[in-house]
Amino acid sequence: METLHLIVGLGNPGAEYSRTRHNAGFLLARLLAERWRAEWRDEAKFTARVAQAEYDGHRCLLCLPQTYMNASGVAVAAVIAYYRLPLSRLLVVVDDADLPLGELRLRPGGSSGGHHGLESLEQHLGGRGYARLRLGIGRQAQNGRRLTGHVLGRFTADEAALLEKVLARAAEQVSCWVSIGLDMAMNRFNGLVTALEPKDN
Repeated sequence: METLHLIVGLGNPGAEYSRTRHNAGFLLARLLAERWRAEWRDEAKFTARVAQAEYDGHRCLLCLPQTYMNASGVAVAAVIAYYRLPLSRLLVVVDDADLPLGELRLRPGGSSGGHHGLESLEQHLGGRGYARLRLGIGRQAQNGRRLTGHVLGRFTADEAALLEKVLARAAEQVSCWVSIGLDMAMNRFNGLVTALEPKDN
Protein backbone atom coordinates (compact mmCIF):
# COMPACT_ATOMS: atom_id res chain seq x y z
CA MET A 1 0.00 0.00 0.00
CA GLU A 2 3.05 2.25 0.13
CA THR A 3 2.34 3.84 -3.26
CA LEU A 4 -1.22 4.88 -2.45
CA HIS A 5 -1.97 8.61 -2.44
CA LEU A 6 -4.96 9.78 -0.40
CA ILE A 7 -6.73 12.98 -1.50
CA VAL A 8 -9.41 14.21 0.89
CA GLY A 9 -11.87 16.96 0.03
CA LEU A 10 -13.45 18.58 3.07
CA GLY A 11 -17.07 19.66 3.09
CA ASN A 12 -20.55 18.86 4.35
CA PRO A 13 -22.78 16.09 2.97
CA GLY A 14 -26.28 16.82 1.73
CA ALA A 15 -27.84 18.65 -1.19
CA GLU A 16 -28.27 21.87 0.80
CA TYR A 17 -24.47 22.22 1.03
CA SER A 18 -23.51 20.90 -2.40
CA ARG A 19 -22.43 24.16 -4.06
CA THR A 20 -21.60 26.26 -1.02
CA ARG A 21 -18.23 27.93 -0.49
CA HIS A 22 -17.46 25.63 2.45
CA ASN A 23 -17.68 22.65 0.09
CA ALA A 24 -14.87 23.74 -2.22
CA GLY A 25 -12.91 20.65 -1.16
CA PHE A 26 -15.79 18.36 -2.14
CA LEU A 27 -16.06 20.10 -5.50
CA LEU A 28 -12.42 19.54 -6.34
CA ALA A 29 -12.46 15.88 -5.27
CA ARG A 30 -15.49 15.29 -7.48
CA LEU A 31 -13.78 16.95 -10.43
CA LEU A 32 -10.73 14.73 -9.93
CA ALA A 33 -12.96 11.63 -9.84
CA GLU A 34 -14.53 12.75 -13.11
CA ARG A 35 -11.16 13.36 -14.76
CA TRP A 36 -9.71 10.08 -13.52
CA ARG A 37 -12.90 8.14 -14.33
CA ALA A 38 -13.27 6.96 -10.76
CA GLU A 39 -16.54 5.63 -9.33
CA TRP A 40 -17.76 6.81 -5.94
CA ARG A 41 -18.95 4.31 -3.37
CA ASP A 42 -20.15 4.61 0.21
CA GLU A 43 -17.86 3.07 2.84
CA ALA A 44 -19.61 2.75 6.19
CA LYS A 45 -16.41 1.69 7.97
CA PHE A 46 -14.91 5.09 7.12
CA THR A 47 -18.12 7.17 7.32
CA ALA A 48 -17.03 8.47 3.93
CA ARG A 49 -17.50 8.22 0.19
CA VAL A 50 -14.41 6.98 -1.60
CA ALA A 51 -13.29 6.50 -5.20
CA GLN A 52 -10.25 4.52 -6.34
CA ALA A 53 -8.28 5.74 -9.33
CA GLU A 54 -4.93 5.51 -11.03
CA TYR A 55 -3.05 8.54 -12.28
CA ASP A 56 0.31 8.45 -14.07
CA GLY A 57 1.03 5.01 -12.67
CA HIS A 58 0.12 5.95 -9.10
CA ARG A 59 -2.76 4.49 -7.11
CA CYS A 60 -5.01 7.19 -5.67
CA LEU A 61 -7.91 7.17 -3.27
CA LEU A 62 -10.30 10.12 -3.26
CA CYS A 63 -12.28 10.64 -0.08
CA LEU A 64 -15.31 12.74 0.92
CA PRO A 65 -15.93 12.49 4.69
CA GLN A 66 -19.65 12.20 5.48
CA THR A 67 -19.22 13.22 9.11
CA TYR A 68 -19.87 16.93 8.52
CA MET A 69 -16.99 19.36 8.51
CA ASN A 70 -16.34 19.63 12.24
CA ALA A 71 -15.77 15.87 12.60
CA SER A 72 -13.80 15.29 9.39
CA GLY A 73 -10.89 13.84 11.32
CA VAL A 74 -12.96 10.81 12.36
CA ALA A 75 -13.34 9.66 8.75
CA VAL A 76 -9.83 10.57 7.63
CA ALA A 77 -8.20 8.82 10.59
CA ALA A 78 -10.18 5.67 9.80
CA VAL A 79 -8.93 5.66 6.19
CA ILE A 80 -5.34 6.35 7.25
CA ALA A 81 -5.44 3.50 9.79
CA TYR A 82 -7.03 1.01 7.39
CA TYR A 83 -4.47 1.58 4.63
CA ARG A 84 -1.60 2.19 7.08
CA LEU A 85 -0.67 5.36 5.25
CA PRO A 86 2.03 7.80 6.35
CA LEU A 87 0.81 11.40 6.55
CA SER A 88 3.21 12.24 3.71
CA ARG A 89 0.79 10.43 1.37
CA LEU A 90 -2.16 12.58 2.44
CA LEU A 91 -3.37 15.74 0.72
CA VAL A 92 -6.34 17.61 2.18
CA VAL A 93 -8.28 20.13 0.10
CA VAL A 94 -10.03 22.83 2.08
CA ASP A 95 -11.73 26.20 1.62
CA ASP A 96 -10.05 29.28 3.10
CA ALA A 97 -11.94 32.50 3.76
CA ASP A 98 -8.70 34.35 4.51
CA LEU A 99 -7.56 33.95 0.91
CA PRO A 100 -9.21 35.81 -1.97
CA LEU A 101 -11.40 33.84 -4.33
CA GLY A 102 -9.08 32.33 -6.93
CA GLU A 103 -6.01 31.87 -4.75
CA LEU A 104 -4.41 28.44 -4.53
CA ARG A 105 -2.02 27.76 -1.66
CA LEU A 106 -0.48 24.32 -1.30
CA ARG A 107 1.72 23.80 1.75
CA PRO A 108 3.45 20.78 3.34
CA GLY A 109 1.87 21.46 6.73
CA GLY A 110 0.87 24.26 9.06
CA SER A 111 -1.78 25.27 11.55
CA SER A 112 -5.51 24.93 11.13
CA GLY A 113 -5.91 28.69 10.80
CA GLY A 114 -9.15 28.36 12.75
CA HIS A 115 -10.69 26.02 10.18
CA HIS A 116 -12.80 23.49 12.08
CA GLY A 117 -12.24 20.70 9.57
CA LEU A 118 -8.46 21.00 9.89
CA GLU A 119 -8.78 21.25 13.66
CA SER A 120 -10.61 17.92 13.65
CA LEU A 121 -7.92 16.34 11.47
CA GLU A 122 -5.16 17.54 13.77
CA GLN A 123 -6.99 16.13 16.77
CA HIS A 124 -7.57 12.68 15.26
CA LEU A 125 -4.35 12.32 13.28
CA GLY A 126 -2.17 13.57 16.09
CA GLY A 127 -0.13 15.90 13.91
CA ARG A 128 0.07 18.47 11.14
CA GLY A 129 2.55 16.73 8.86
CA TYR A 130 0.33 16.37 5.81
CA ALA A 131 -0.06 18.53 2.71
CA ARG A 132 -3.04 20.82 2.50
CA LEU A 133 -4.34 22.72 -0.50
CA ARG A 134 -6.26 25.83 0.48
CA LEU A 135 -8.78 27.16 -2.04
CA GLY A 136 -9.51 30.83 -1.45
CA ILE A 137 -13.19 31.69 -1.15
CA GLY A 138 -12.80 35.31 0.02
CA ARG A 139 -14.40 36.97 2.99
CA GLN A 140 -17.41 39.28 3.05
CA ALA A 141 -17.83 41.21 6.27
CA GLN A 142 -19.82 44.16 4.99
CA ASN A 143 -23.18 44.99 6.55
CA GLY A 144 -22.27 42.97 9.61
CA ARG A 145 -22.53 39.70 7.70
CA ARG A 146 -21.09 36.85 9.74
CA LEU A 147 -18.43 34.57 8.32
CA THR A 148 -20.59 31.48 8.90
CA GLY A 149 -23.26 32.87 6.61
CA HIS A 150 -20.66 33.59 3.96
CA VAL A 151 -18.96 30.20 3.90
CA LEU A 152 -22.26 28.33 3.95
CA GLY A 153 -23.64 30.54 1.19
CA ARG A 154 -23.60 29.68 -2.51
CA PHE A 155 -21.26 31.19 -5.06
CA THR A 156 -22.66 34.08 -7.08
CA ALA A 157 -22.84 33.71 -10.87
CA ASP A 158 -19.60 35.67 -11.32
CA GLU A 159 -17.87 33.69 -8.57
CA ALA A 160 -19.05 30.41 -10.08
CA ALA A 161 -17.51 31.28 -13.44
CA LEU A 162 -14.16 31.97 -11.79
CA LEU A 163 -14.52 28.90 -9.59
CA GLU A 164 -14.57 26.63 -12.64
CA LYS A 165 -11.15 27.97 -13.66
CA VAL A 166 -9.86 27.65 -10.11
CA LEU A 167 -11.00 24.04 -9.82
CA ALA A 168 -9.46 23.15 -13.17
CA ARG A 169 -6.09 24.59 -12.12
CA ALA A 170 -6.33 23.01 -8.67
CA ALA A 171 -6.98 19.63 -10.29
CA GLU A 172 -3.77 20.06 -12.28
CA GLN A 173 -1.96 20.95 -9.07
CA VAL A 174 -3.15 17.81 -7.28
CA SER A 175 -2.20 15.73 -10.32
CA CYS A 176 1.28 17.26 -10.18
CA TRP A 177 1.54 16.43 -6.48
CA VAL A 178 0.74 12.79 -7.26
CA SER A 179 3.07 12.39 -10.23
CA ILE A 180 6.02 14.69 -9.44
CA GLY A 181 5.79 15.78 -5.82
CA LEU A 182 4.92 18.56 -3.43
CA ASP A 183 7.68 21.04 -4.24
CA MET A 184 6.96 21.10 -7.96
CA ALA A 185 3.21 21.31 -7.36
CA MET A 186 3.71 24.35 -5.12
CA ASN A 187 6.13 26.08 -7.47
CA ARG A 188 4.05 25.59 -10.59
CA PHE A 189 0.55 26.26 -9.37
CA ASN A 190 0.44 28.32 -6.15
CA GLY A 191 -0.95 31.80 -6.69
CA LEU A 192 -3.96 33.66 -7.95
CA VAL A 193 -6.15 32.41 -10.76
CA THR A 194 -7.91 35.30 -12.49
CA ALA A 195 -10.92 35.38 -14.77
CA LEU A 196 -8.69 36.64 -17.60
CA GLU A 197 -6.00 34.00 -17.19
CA PRO A 198 -5.52 31.99 -20.41
CA LYS A 199 -6.50 28.35 -20.09
CA ASP A 200 -3.58 25.97 -19.56
CA ASN A 201 -2.90 23.52 -22.38
